[in-house]
Amino acid sequence: MPSLRSPLFKPRPLSGWVLSAVLASPSVQALDVLQTWEQARAHDPQMQVVAATRSSVQAFEAQAQALWRPVLMGSATVGAMSADTSTNGAQFAVGGQAPSLGSFATSASAATSTRWSMQAKQPLYSPERQAQQAQLNSAAGVAELRADLAQQQFMLLTVQRYFNLLLAERQQQVLRQQYAAVSRALTEAKDRFALGNLPVTDTHEASARAAGLQAQWLAADNDVQVARRVLMDSTRLSSDALKLQALKAEVAVSALPSLDQVTAQVQQANTGVLLKKAQQDVARQELKKHQRSGGVTLDLVASVGRDRLSGDGDFGASSSKQSQQMVGLSLNVPLYTGGWRSAKLQEAMGALAQAQAELDLALQQTQSQAQSVWLALQSGPARLSAMQAAWKASAARLDATRLGRQVGDRTTLELLQAENDAAQAELSWLRAQSEVLMARLQLDALTGSLTLQSLQTLNAQLAP
Repeated sequence: MPSLRSPLFKPRPLSGWVLSAVLASPSVQALDVLQTWEQARAHDPQMQVVAATRSSVQAFEAQAQALWRPVLMGSATVGAMSADTSTNGAQFAVGGQAPSLGSFATSASAATSTRWSMQAKQPLYSPERQAQQAQLNSAAGVAELRADLAQQQFMLLTVQRYFNLLLAERQQQVLRQQYAAVSRALTEAKDRFALGNLPVTDTHEASARAAGLQAQWLAADNDVQVARRVLMDSTRLSSDALKLQALKAEVAVSALPSLDQVTAQVQQANTGVLLKKAQQDVARQELKKHQRSGGVTLDLVASVGRDRLSGDGDFGASSSKQSQQMVGLSLNVPLYTGGWRSAKLQEAMGALAQAQAELDLALQQTQSQAQSVWLALQSGPARLSAMQAAWKASAARLDATRLGRQVGDRTTLELLQAENDAAQAELSWLRAQSEVLMARLQLDALTGSLTLQSLQTLNAQLAP
């Protein structure tokens, strides 16, 4: 699966200053989907969250590498101390004389004690440390996949925001045109009523429809403002610079892989599924940490230190020094931990079972979602053709109804209904086009193939 940190997801070399020049030019060109994504990627706070998530990857990797490196510890203490010793039955030998028994005593009641030591430890064998290292590497993979998943979701959200504004603006235009047509019908109805050619009910019907359309147009204007503000906040572009390219008259869906191929790609490359697999591996390594042999360690250790005590005592001034040096092996075997290790092992077994169940559930849900999206795309061209035909038929019916209204064969109510049907058919067709294009991106995301190339393919469906 191509990572979203791969070169495919880096801004194009000229995109930054070219886009700035375009936006600063007097005649602002319309933005395509890829340019909108690049602006959102550079300015939206959501990408800061993604970057923060990705920054933890190197930290986990560094921790994993540091586990088997030598550790050097130093310590030093200083303080006031008193010490008294008394030894009886000690054997002394001075010069060549025979040993003799005796006793000795030392005293330091107001003494200064200093101590320092250095210890180096190199781990040689530790199943728990091995499992911890693998766990940290898996945790780095989890962080990477979380960042990839968040970036994929944000890319889809940006495209959806693009289409939301595009459709809101088109709906506003259609309602404005419909309102103008109904207003003309209302004026005509009033004129013909004044001449006695139409009943007053036609005037009332046209007036009511005009009022309703005016309310719808105001609501559509609110939708445009909201959609525009959302995209402005995400891209940090001004309202004047936020000019979008419309969809082509007819969109084309790229060739689809087979359903079996989609199912296999979901299992192998879906980011969410890979994330669950990585989390399962973390749980598996946690289980290894708490197995019976996990606590056994063998370390190479070396230490050096010195203790010094000096001061006054019962027998006058006194001082003592003691130095230690040691190089060797240290073996640690846990014999009894009060049930802690067995309890942690039981906890880890439950966590591993939960991770496995979550993986199975995620795979099942993702494959089901991919199948639904694939089937929708499979029937997408037929659906678009049918909706386009319905729109053209409603437009033809509207022309016929207008002509019939002029010669008296159609009523004002029929004309108003034809206007509404034509407008709704056009909006439904445009909405279906955007849904099909979004579904294609969703399928790319589900199969782990959502890249900048996906947005470039989508750009081909926009009118130049």
